Parts: sequence; C-alpha cells; structure tokens
Amino acid sequence: MTTLYMPLFRSCTNLRSLAQLHGHLFVTGLRHDPLPSTKLIESYAQMGSFQSSKLVFKSFPNPDSFMWGVLIKCSVWSNLFQEAIFLYLTMIKNDHVQISNFIFPSVLRACSGFGDLVIGEMVHGTIAKNGFGKDSVIQSSLLSMYGEMGCLSNAKKMFDEMTVRDLVSWSSIILSYIENGKTNEGLEMFCLMVLEGIRPDSVTMLSVAEACGDLGVLKLARSTHGFVVRRKIESDGSLASSLVAMYSKCGDLVSAERIFVNLTNRSTALWTAIISSYCRIGRFVEALKSFVSMLESRVEPNSVTMMSVLGSFAGLGWLREGKLVHCYIIRREMDLDYDVLGPVFIELYMKCGKLNYCEAVLRILEGRNIVAWNMIISICIEKGLITDALAHFVQMLTRGLMPDSFSLASSLSACADGGLLLFGDQIHGHIIRRGISDEFVQNSLIDMYSKCGCTELAYMIFDEINEKSVVTWNSMICGFHQNGNSVEAISLFDRMYLNGLEMNDVTFLSVLQACSNLGYLEKGKWLHHKLLTYGVRTDLYIGTALTDMYAKCGDLLTAQRVFNSMPEKSVVSWTVMIAGYGAHGRVNDAISLFNQMVDSGVRPNQITFMNILSACSHAGSVENGKFYFNSMRDFDVEPNSEHYACMVDLLSRGGDVNEAYRIIKSMPFPADASIWSALLNGCRIHCRMDMIETIEEDLLNIHTDDTGYYTLLSNIYAEEGNWKEFEKVRSAMKGIGLRKVPGYSLIELDKRIYRFGVGFTSLFQTEETLTFLENFQNLSQEHVYHLENQ
Repeated sequence: MTTLYMPLFRSCTNLRSLAQLHGHLFVTGLRHDPLPSTKLIESYAQMGSFQSSKLVFKSFPNPDSFMWGVLIKCSVWSNLFQEAIFLYLTMIKNDHVQISNFIFPSVLRACSGFGDLVIGEMVHGTIAKNGFGKDSVIQSSLLSMYGEMGCLSNAKKMFDEMTVRDLVSWSSIILSYIENGKTNEGLEMFCLMVLEGIRPDSVTMLSVAEACGDLGVLKLARSTHGFVVRRKIESDGSLASSLVAMYSKCGDLVSAERIFVNLTNRSTALWTAIISSYCRIGRFVEALKSFVSMLESRVEPNSVTMMSVLGSFAGLGWLREGKLVHCYIIRREMDLDYDVLGPVFIELYMKCGKLNYCEAVLRILEGRNIVAWNMIISICIEKGLITDALAHFVQMLTRGLMPDSFSLASSLSACADGGLLLFGDQIHGHIIRRGISDEFVQNSLIDMYSKCGCTELAYMIFDEINEKSVVTWNSMICGFHQNGNSVEAISLFDRMYLNGLEMNDVTFLSVLQACSNLGYLEKGKWLHHKLLTYGVRTDLYIGTALTDMYAKCGDLLTAQRVFNSMPEKSVVSWTVMIAGYGAHGRVNDAISLFNQMVDSGVRPNQITFMNILSACSHAGSVENGKFYFNSMRDFDVEPNSEHYACMVDLLSRGGDVNEAYRIIKSMPFPADASIWSALLNGCRIHCRMDMIETIEEDLLNIHTDDTGYYTLLSNIYAEEGNWKEFEKVRSAMKGIGLRKVPGYSLIELDKRIYRFGVGFTSLFQTEETLTFLENFQNLSQEHVYHLENQ
C-alpha cells in the first residue's frame, strides 16, 4: 500500500505540498512505515530543508541502515559534511544497526568535504574490516577522497588495486593529479588510459583541457583540441567552454575567439568562458562589452559569470559601475549568502580603497568563507597594509575559522615584509600544532625567516623538507644571498647542480646575485656558460643580473657587451650599467649612458640618480654632481637621505665643507649618521677641526647604532691627540652596546669560495676549510724546519 504514495511524492513541488503529504501520512498511521519515511527524509533534503529531514528521522522508532544512509547522503547534499560524519559515528555505535555498503560513498564524500583525513582513513579501515574493499563503487569513492585531500600516493595505490578500471576511475585519478598540481602526471595517466583502449568522454577531456591550460603550452593545447575533433567526442557547452579557457591561458586568444564565434548556440558557460578569458589577460573593457552582448542575447548570467564581470570592474577601478552590478546581483538573487561572490566583492572594494565596504561584506558572510578572508588578507599585503592584513588573520582565528595554506602563507609573507619575527614565530607554532607540511607554507616560512635575518632557522626548515621542489631550493638560496651569506648561497647551488636537480631562471638569477656580492668572476662566467647550455632564455632579469655581476667583478667590457645585446632594457638595466661605470671611475661614460637612457624615453628613478651622484663622487666631479642633484626634481624624483649623503660626501671630499654643511642645514628632514659621517670624513681629509667644533652640538644629538660613525669620530679625535674626546666617544659606544664589526676573509679552494673569521662558523664545509688550513700550517712548519737545518 505504501508504494501508492510514491507518485504523490513526485507531485510535491514545494515545501508546503510536501508538508501536507507528511501530515496525511501522520494521520493515516504510515509515519512508522520505513519506505514513506525514508522518502520524506530524501524529499525534504532535496527541497533544502535538512532540518525537516532530521525531524522525520528522529521520529522514527528504529531506523535501519538504509534510512541512516539516506540521512547521511542528504546531509552531504546540503554540504553539512561535519553533520554527516557525526551521524556516521553515531550509527556505528548503535549495535542494532547492521552496516551496509550503501552508506560508505556518502561518508567518504563527507570526509573529503570536511577535510578530515584521519576519519577518512578510519572509515577505510572499517570498509576493509567489513569486507567491502572490493566493491567498485566504494573503491571509486576512496580514490576520489584521497585525491581530493591531496594524498596522491594513497589514491594511486587504490587505483592500482582496483579490479575493474572503468572510465569513471580513470577520470578520477587523472583529475586527482591535475587538481593537486601534478599536471604532467595527470596527462601521463590520460595517455595510459587511451593506450588501454578506454574511450574518454567529455568529462575526462574537461580535466585534460584544464591541465593544458595550467601548463600554458600552446602546442599541447592544440593537440588536445585535435584529439577531441578526431575522436568526435561530443563537445557540449562545458567542454567548449574549457577549450576556450585553455586557449586563453596559453595566450592564443584568437583560437579561443574562433571557437566562441563558430558556436551558434552559446550557453551561459560559453559566454562566461570568453568573458573570463578577456578578464584574465587584463582586457577588462572587452570583457564588459562581451557581458553586455550576453545580456542582449537574452542569456542569463550566473554567479561565475559575475565573478569575471566584478573582477573587470576591480581591474579598472570602476567603483560606481561595480556598485550598480552589485545591486543587479542582489535583485536577481544570484548569490544571497555571498558564498561565491563574497571574495570578488572584497577584491572590488579593496582595489577601490573602500575597506569599510569589505568589512560589511565580511559581516554578511558571518566569517564563514575562508576564500573571502584570504582575499582581503592578500590585497592588504598587495597595498602595503601589513598591520591590517595580520589583524584580519587574527580576526579569522578568533571567529573559529581555521586558516588554510593560502591564509598561512599570505600572513607569513606579511610578517616577512614587515620584519615581524615574533608574529611569524607564532604562526609557525600554529603550523606545527596542526601538523601542516604543505610545500607552499614551508617555502613561506623559509622566506619569512630569511627576510627577518634568521637564516639558520630558515635553513633548519629547509633541511627538514624531504622532497624539495625547485621553489624550495630557490627560496633558501635567495635567503642566503639577501642576508650576505653569498658563500652559502653558492654552495647550495653547487649541491643542486651536483645532484642533477631541476633549476630554472630564478635559480640562476639568485646565484648570479651572490657572485656579484662576492666579486666571484670565475663562478659568474661558469654560470653564464651553464645558462646557455641549459637553454635558459636570457630575459630582461637575467641580462640585468649578468651585467651587474660582470661590472661588480671588474669585467666592465663583458658587462657592456651583455648590456648592449639586451633587446629590452628597463630602468634597472640602465641603472646597473651606470653604477658599473661609476664604480670603475668612468664618470664620463656614466653621464653619457644616463643621457642615452633619458633620450630613449626611460625615466630615471631614485636609484639611478644615486648611482650617477656616486659616480661623480668617485671621480671628484663636483660640478656634474651639483647639476644632477639639482635636476632630480625635473624628473619628479625627491632626494632622500642617501642622495643628500652622497652630495655632502662629494662636496666634503672636494674640500667645500662649508657648502656641504649648508646643504645639511637646508635638508627637509633631520640628517642621520651617514650624512654627518660624510661631512666628518671631509673634515678629516682637509684637517678642518674648526668645522668639527662648529657641528659638535649637532654630533651630540645623534643617536645611531652605526659603529662606523663612532669609529670615524673617535679616530679623528685620536689623530688630533684629543684623547679625552676619544675616550668619551668610545665610552658612548660601549654604553649602548656597540662594538666594531669583526672582519672576515675569503679563500678560494677548488674553484669554491669559503669565508672565515674570528668566531665564525660556516654552514657549509667548515671542517674542510679548517683541515686545509691545518695541513697548510703543518707544511709551512716543515718547510721552515727544513730551511733551518740546511
């Protein structure tokens, strides 16, 4: 009799009619019949009322495993993954319920949705214990769960153990690799699938097209498109949209537009794909024109379409138009909870400088959308609002939302930019407590500690990473050379090279900068050769780094040759070459190059002027120095303390200490220790103790931790025999805890540079260096003994 009610369930089109049917079942006494009750649970959930489903379930006296399974499945439909896991754990504690295989696919989906690998592995153990391990549906669910949670080794193991590998399982393993950044491995699995005779469908090709787009290899993208055409794979709207997106990611917008134009029946997905393609490459106006054409074609946009539209307004900084579209979205009730569009609203309002609007969006979200928090944190960092970025990170934690790898990496980046070591340490503690080993986060930790000057801590994290990517190696090499540990940076590169590890242009760029710091010409030449043999394209950055390296290592001719061969030159490239000429005393060449730069339409910046002034200072060219210092404002460049220090140094060395002093007094900000040091050095050179007496009161007001300033001043007093003032300066140094920075020596052994000094221990090869020095000392003693006994 209960089967007669099944057509009635199908006729219920809203919650009101379903509630009426529910009441009828209650009156007729069928509410304790498992079949209509189970159907009620399912129907309520399908209409978006999971709480009603739960009430029906609770009113049933002894639900069986099927009813439990339906309720768990319904909670997964409603994205209540934690609820689904709780129901499963409650069910298995009930001795009266016999576990069936029907329940596990939903539970496994809940585990991956909630991101709880521990419970997922426990469910896997229960599956094996109850003998359901060979069930093909459960095997596919396990494969999907491990893939979605990034456990590719477990996913591959499940795939290898599967008795029947159908199209669904192949598509699942391919998607797992691609979504976890293993794009090449995903494409390799696709090739194996084709070789085994499994015919891919449009769903499989969606993943393949996405992989080709992620790689950005146009040749591969065209091969994929050709495969779809040759195999006559039905190209529905989704696949056509993916092909459009694939071509745009590979930089071939013409092919993307051709696919779009050739399709007459343009779906929402296809319009969305072409709009997002324009938005992705910064052609925001074309994206908005396409959106208008879409509306004129009577095609309804969805929330994904509006993401690209709002992104275009954000890119253009069009606040008014963005607010109008925001109203349009509200009227159409596209995303009432802001779950999809919340982050894009935040991007729009942040880029338009409306932080209070972003706070309003977060209040609507009630802090539940981690993507929105990530967006506001990353844009705050992009705008240099470090404090605001970290304040939002703290708010996210206080609201009980667990930060993901992006949140953590972005916050660590903020700590690195702001030099906030203590805050970074606290985030590191949070990462350790949660057991997060994500490569993205680990690399951010290395970067944070390196930028905060803690290279030993950075190296400790680096050393503990088992599988190091090229990004990890690059982060550590860059961290070393940025902190003056150029020897260690080169040694780390040598380890990469000797172990045959992958290297890219960033690797070479970092180690070239390390060679520049050391003046290590032979290694720099070797690197230049390896750049050519490895096929690394000498782009703007590499060309500039090579020019800088050769100039700093004394090979100005090769630096000039590299600079002249660069097809494109940035202001940094010109500045580096000007600095090279200046360092070698060729002030006329530096001036000539500066004029060439201006004539070519490149505007000099603060560093360019710093280098041209430095060149004038090295050559003692006072008039040229004055000219370029006075012309800075013609290029809208305001002189900073370094420019003033250079100008004071130039005048002081030339003997015009009075003019130098006048410039100091005319500065729009207080002079720091470096500026007074430049004047002091001029007074010392030209024996102008009268000037030192004049500025004595100014010198007393200087508070600095620059040991060079105190050393220079004490040496001047010592040379004049004024030991009283000498002792006063030295006492002041000791009083604030300063001491002279100890020197160090560099030694080259077997074409490698090692650094050592008093109390210095290198991170690399310390034992080898000390052994060499000990052997050298023993040989020297033997040689002396031999000479004495001849």
